[in-house]
Amino acid sequence: MTQEGKIKVIIAKPGLDGHDRGAKVVARALRDAGMEVVYTGIRQTPEMIAETALQEDADVIGLSILSGAHLELFPRVVQELKKRKMDDLVLFCGGIIPRDDIPVLEKIGFRGVFGPGTSTLDIVEWVRKNVPAKGAPSKS
Repeated sequence: MTQEGKIKVIIAKPGLDGHDRGAKVVARALRDAGMEVVYTGIRQTPEMIAETALQEDADVIGLSILSGAHLELFPRVVQELKKRKMDDLVLFCGGIIPRDDIPVLEKIGFRGVFGPGTSTLDIVEWVRKNVPAKGAPSKS
């Protein structure tokens, strides 16, 4: 597979949440599945995440959060992506997210929400099904 045909994923940890083991596990699983993955590291601002996605020409962004600040930070990431005319990116998230908050996240554009214990195989398959690789024919 050429670099051109790979799905490019940004995995990011917004806010002050310093616990990144889950994000690293997901990043590695996606990389091992043949995707190009950029892990931004901890303590990223919404602006930094959107700018990384722009600079890296990402297809998908996965946000990880354990701090409970998802309803504050995730909409700001979406807003920053819109400012950069990148609202066509596929978004997914994971971490400690109460079920009652999932419809709110879906409404702002998160197409996948994964909680603790989700299999990395399930996340890999979800990304493959929901994110077309660059250069791949569209499914219309």
